[in-house]
Amino acid sequence: MDGFVIAVDRGRYTCVLAGAEHGVAGAELPTVTAMRARELGRKSVVVGDRVSLVGDTSGAQGALARIVRIAERRSVLRRTADDDETTAEGRLERVVVANADQLVIVSALADPPPRTGFIDRCLVAAYDADVEPLLCLTKADLAGPQEVLGYYTELELPYVLNRPDSDLDALRTLLGGRVSVLVGHSGVGKSTLVNRLVPEAARAVGVVSAIGRGRHTSTSAVALRLPPIAGVDTDPGWIIDTPGIRSFGLAHVSADSLLHGFPDLVEGTVDCPANCQHTADEPQCGLDAWVAAGKADPRRLASYRRLLASRAGDGDARGESDQRGPGEGDRRGPDE
Repeated sequence: MDGFVIAVDRGRYTCVLAGAEHGVAGAELPTVTAMRARELGRKSVVVGDRVSLVGDTSGAQGALARIVRIAERRSVLRRTADDDETTAEGRLERVVVANADQLVIVSALADPPPRTGFIDRCLVAAYDADVEPLLCLTKADLAGPQEVLGYYTELELPYVLNRPDSDLDALRTLLGGRVSVLVGHSGVGKSTLVNRLVPEAARAVGVVSAIGRGRHTSTSAVALRLPPIAGVDTDPGWIIDTPGIRSFGLAHVSADSLLHGFPDLVEGTVDCPANCQHTADEPQCGLDAWVAAGKADPRRLASYRRLLASRAGDGDARGESDQRGPGEGDRRGPDE
């Protein structure tokens, strides 16, 4: 039987059978508990994986199936604990989710202010994974989006604005038919957003967490089926909540790929000398002239070069150095 992994907890995997994932929402989905078969060796199974199951797939209490095959992943969202690949943390690569279509970066416009450094990291990770980014700006009742959107104006980054009293129609439209991963710092309203999107979210998490003798911890991800929209027959999609992801280490991203996370800067490197590292101490780097000519925001170049420095082992050793919203210039860590 083919299945879709919706939760991982201490060696137990919660799956829904193929076909069922297009049925009803959230906690009402019949689930199968499975363990990984020994023949898979060291291959990891993560939320979003499409797998093949054998054994007891009835979903009855106490039943346990086995995952014997992992289908080829069409996308893989990764992160490391460090930006520097020469460190042990930088070599430890974690797969966050598999087969996602969209990365929804949730950022508040105030309380806490937006951290564009974190958003930049998420964009690099999304482009590297071949996953489409979507910027979801919350608390739009407290501040306007102009500064943040101005910072990303050259990217034509898709976005939605949300207020506590606003409907979620625009967001639901962009989530429809897709597997979307939600990431965001504590306090930005991501949990509130998840609970509004999936009113049964708390119960669904409780159901899928019970199978591993543990709980849904702050480091685990869980896939939640979006409820159908009244009068709409299309697939409502899935969201994957990732409460443990507060930063993206980027040691797994090559220096060239890192630049492609800043598409507004790419054309500015055309006149760079061969093997240019694009750092601030490269006297002939074309990026400085590109920015000076007004073709890119200088803050974007500064963010790119901070990431380059972090990859080289300079700055924040965990790769969590960040700056706040445009104009604030506060480079705090994401948990501060």
